[in-house]
Amino acid sequence: MSISISQRISQRLDALRGAMIKHGVHACLIPSADPHLSEYLPARWQGREVFSGFTGSVATFIVTMDFAGLWVDSRYWSQAEIELTGTGISIIQVQSAAANAHIDWLTEHLAGGQTLAVDGNVLGLASARALQSAFAPKQIILNTQLDLLDEVWDDRPALPDAPIYEHLAPFATISRVEKLAAIRVQMRAKGANWHFVSTVDDIAWIFNLRGADVNYNPVFVSHALIGVDSATLFVPLNKVSADIIENLAKDGVHCQPYEQAAAALNNLNASASLLIDPRRITFGFQQAIAKNATVIEALNPSVYNKSRKSAAEAQFVRQAMEQDGAALCEFFAWFEQAQGQQRITELTIDEQICAARARQPHFVSPSFGTIAGFNGNGAMPHYRATEHSHAEIEGDGLLLIDSGGQYLNGTTDITRVVPVGTISEDQKRDFTLVLKGMIALSRMQFPYGTYSTVLDTVARAPMWAEGINYGHGTGHGVGYFLNVHEGPQSISGAIPNSDMVMQIGMITSNEPGIYRPGKWGVRIENLLLCVPAMSTEFGDYLRFESLTLCPIDTRCIALELMRDDEIEWLNDYHQQVLLRLSPRVQGDALAWLKARTTPISKISRTS
Repeated sequence: MSISISQRISQRLDALRGAMIKHGVHACLIPSADPHLSEYLPARWQGREVFSGFTGSVATFIVTMDFAGLWVDSRYWSQAEIELTGTGISIIQVQSAAANAHIDWLTEHLAGGQTLAVDGNVLGLASARALQSAFAPKQIILNTQLDLLDEVWDDRPALPDAPIYEHLAPFATISRVEKLAAIRVQMRAKGANWHFVSTVDDIAWIFNLRGADVNYNPVFVSHALIGVDSATLFVPLNKVSADIIENLAKDGVHCQPYEQAAAALNNLNASASLLIDPRRITFGFQQAIAKNATVIEALNPSVYNKSRKSAAEAQFVRQAMEQDGAALCEFFAWFEQAQGQQRITELTIDEQICAARARQPHFVSPSFGTIAGFNGNGAMPHYRATEHSHAEIEGDGLLLIDSGGQYLNGTTDITRVVPVGTISEDQKRDFTLVLKGMIALSRMQFPYGTYSTVLDTVARAPMWAEGINYGHGTGHGVGYFLNVHEGPQSISGAIPNSDMVMQIGMITSNEPGIYRPGKWGVRIENLLLCVPAMSTEFGDYLRFESLTLCPIDTRCIALELMRDDEIEWLNDYHQQVLLRLSPRVQGDALAWLKARTTPISKISRTS
């Protein structure tokens, strides 16, 4: 007899509590993390999902003897309510500025002398320090040596074993020898002769290697130790071919087993000065560093290096955007013809849009799980349709589609909202306010040295004027055939730091939104490339180039809310979309493209 999800969760929590009693532990913290502090996790480290039942990408799970709670931000509140029904797990809604709310709860609910267990191998160093600082006054014990999940997770997956492959020219425009040389210059500038890297997108970028250890992001589990004249890649050796090992060796890179990374840190000698990024290394690896080594804490040089796309990379990305735009023209042409003629669900949308992308040159995979949300489902920013829970596209309303592709020549991420049947004036109003915010940020010009966080209010202003807001950031960095989310820039309400300065070559999303729970959601997203604007006596200025090429559905616009300059921007954007995509499409897709890029006229504003 099969058991329900809630029963399975209950059994797993019982087993976990049994292990806690065995080790004298009063609370267990399960973060959404792996030894590389990845956003998307290989199955082996998806313990938070397995033991709570919550499938969102970010949350913190805490279990005590008489309590289980999930700390989750506003992007996932509705999803958590649905997925945790019947489990007995409490949902603690976290505001964007309360990242340490779970630490406050632990400090309040644990008594002096009681113990919190968390696996130090997946606990970020910054998070560990926050816990230590909060626990010290109350003498709460932090035990990072226990992996309690490993004791009770009977069918825990092994390390992923997908093969590693090289990202080659012409798409890899900078060799790994050049990238390592640049990193070593930056190491010397900070006084370091060693540099340890755990973040998998940094490693993939540095060594021009790619993999498939997590869905959607072409990365592989590994660590790297870079010295002044050689580098070691710690990786499951069954994943690396003899040819790649030989090619790496020619470039001064040697492969060692994945499990030996901590020992290599422990074996550093007294003359070693090691550069680590405290926001991109786990507490376990920091503890493994030889006690007599000098530790220098600073941003991984590769974070900024890979965020600033070269002119050659930017040109390849433009090509990828044309390929992606052509795929979307094919998809939307099919969608409009198929409405009323065949049964279409949110799952059908995912299937069709992925199939359209797969027909394009250099396509590798989606860049994340497609979000296709009709009406109320579109109000959940990270909604994902499943076989067990999805909507049919019928009747009247708004369909939100957030999707993207991984191509050898770039990574895409786009959100469009289209009407189904007849939409209301309120829906048009929300769509238009979001569009106004998106246009405002797209047109922004700003002085060099501007923090990315400063730009967040530009996109929100039209919504704020109407007393409306949204709970997620406005923009995230995007990799070059790498992670669809990358730093250091973040157009959001985050507290800025010196790493968040906008730089030429950065690719950043622009995705304001409005969400009406249970009714509809609107989000419009383009990717933007940061480029030079002008130089005046007041300094150098930057602006954005819109990279994404796909019509924005003018049928959803309340034209009376649009200014003349906003209409002009939209018409100019659509002319670029038409010019760039026309040579790549034909037949129904071309007809759809021409229809959806028809300029909005002054007459239509008052008709």
